[in-house]
Amino acid sequence: MPDYNFTLKYRLADDDADHDAIVERLGEAGCTDALVGLGIAGRLALRFDREADDARNAVRTALEDVKSVLPTATLVEVHPDIVTATEVAELVGKTRQNIRKLMLSHSDFPSPVHDGPSVTLWHLSDVLDWLETRQDYKLDKALRETACVARELNMAKEVARSHSREAAAEYDFVDNRRLG
Repeated sequence: MPDYNFTLKYRLADDDADHDAIVERLGEAGCTDALVGLGIAGRLALRFDREADDARNAVRTALEDVKSVLPTATLVEVHPDIVTATEVAELVGKTRQNIRKLMLSHSDFPSPVHDGPSVTLWHLSDVLDWLETRQDYKLDKALRETACVARELNMAKEVARSHSREAAAEYDFVDNRRLG
């Protein structure tokens, strides 16, 4: 069975302030394959190296394990999904200069998700799909699979959040119209 590497980032509820207890409970729930990061107050990052039949199963079981221990924690992000050129280079075993050269010399390189003055971001799955078409790049199948699952989950989370806001805004609009 292959190993799948991914990170789950959470926002913790106020009552989840005892870091030692969180680490202990995660271990008891089966998250012994995760490196726990609690460096930022109110945040939790879990870097998993999980063995599973496929990436979807690896991420799903990790999400279930965390939910069983921290039911009030809010999933912020599944990684790897949105990445910089430096992260792409590290993940595919090339230099940042090599990846930057590809970006600049190929008009069909994937469009960025964000193209700002100091940082440009891509969906890793788009870049890996594009690199796969190049003969020089033999990519890890587990990485490609995990990047696709991470993107799907992040997009689904954002769509759900967007719909909640739209529904709330619509309700407020209807309610205000009735009152006004």
